[in-house]
Amino acid sequence: MTASLEISWKKRMDDLELSHRTRQNFLSSSNQCLTAKLPVVLAVDDDEDNLLLLAYVLEPLNCSIITAIDGHSASEKARTEQPNLILLDIMLPDLDGLQIVRQLREDPETRTIPVIAVTALARAEDRDRILTAGCNDYISKPYLLEDLEAVVRRNLRWNPSQVDSVEFSLDCAS
Repeated sequence: MTASLEISWKKRMDDLELSHRTRQNFLSSSNQCLTAKLPVVLAVDDDEDNLLLLAYVLEPLNCSIITAIDGHSASEKARTEQPNLILLDIMLPDLDGLQIVRQLREDPETRTIPVIAVTALARAEDRDRILTAGCNDYISKPYLLEDLEAVVRRNLRWNPSQVDSVEFSLDCAS
């Protein structure tokens, strides 16, 4: 990858990760600021193009995305960021995705986070092994965007009608 493309990709991923730290604010007719926390999805893949594709699919679903390109950073981000959903590539350079999901299931702070395996492993026995390891769902690459969207919607624990009402202030972003 050329240096300019790498910088562009890194900036795009940084922008996407920054968006999850903010809340969407709406002004209601009763002059209250309504704040809705968007669902956070941790996308884990060592291929930058795959991460951009996942971001493309998640944006219209009003999801914030954080990314990891290896197993160690994925485990750490899952613990610290507590995402609503994890999209996990199984074949990573440092830790196998199955090791990661086993670690997540053993940790009380991450065991309930839904994990979707997004992998090139497409045989029936691979699927069974992945689900047995603790993944909630599975989609094989290459996938149709509509199929990935359906899997994300099915597994995402977020209710868009859950909006917290707070008193209106001039600084609605607080």
